[in-house]
Amino acid sequence: MSNYKVDITGINTSNLKVLKHEEMVELFKEYQNGNEKAKEKLVMGNLKLVLSILKRFNNQKYNLDDLFQMGCIGLTKAVKNFDLSHEVRFSTYAVPLIKGEIKRYVRDNSPLRVSRSIKDLAYKILEYKDNYLATNGIYPSNSEIASFFNIEEYEISSALDSLKEPLSIFEPTYNDGGDPIFLVDQIMDKKDKEYDKDLILSLRKALEKIKMREKQVLLERFIIGKTQTEIADELNISQAQVSRIEKNAIKNVKRLIK
Repeated sequence: MSNYKVDITGINTSNLKVLKHEEMVELFKEYQNGNEKAKEKLVMGNLKLVLSILKRFNNQKYNLDDLFQMGCIGLTKAVKNFDLSHEVRFSTYAVPLIKGEIKRYVRDNSPLRVSRSIKDLAYKILEYKDNYLATNGIYPSNSEIASFFNIEEYEISSALDSLKEPLSIFEPTYNDGGDPIFLVDQIMDKKDKEYDKDLILSLRKALEKIKMREKQVLLERFIIGKTQTEIADELNISQAQVSRIEKNAIKNVKRLIK
């Protein structure tokens, strides 16, 4: 645990002390007997545990100093509530609390304000999918998820989308080896209504001519809003296959509406 490339303002992260298991046991005994200095030593001796979790956020658009502070809050809570009688290592107990504080901060400071209830539903759906996979070996279908949570299927994608970072309108969305297509290119100009009508008619005709599976993938991806992984699970194929079908479908539609 000697190489940490997370830069925290005012802290030399490479020189942080790491407590040995035996030292921690003695300090916890002292702290539980009322020694507050032992608590401070336990927190300082486990800061690298916080840093190890922060490493996964290194390439994301978050202020690491803020995340570090939130991680330290989780660490302090773990120190206050840890019980030696549980016979588990402190790190095993502390990591979920540290992650929880950091994820809560990230969730509450998203660039887009989304209702907390929607985000909570999204986290519950992800947890349900993981538990279902562990038990059954496959992910649940959207209908199974909707039935479990007593919601409509479209609410699943809406909830999961709330966890995604917003895209720039200049983000490339498709590239078949030529010029990339940017998100801004796909935003229709509603002022040109005649063009829209012609485009819609051409698109409908094109969808009638492409293969049924290509049509199904396009409708589920861009109308219902399912992810490629969700479609792959329903069709019992790989996500890579869904990606290829989607790209071929888009290419065929573009060719037919020209």
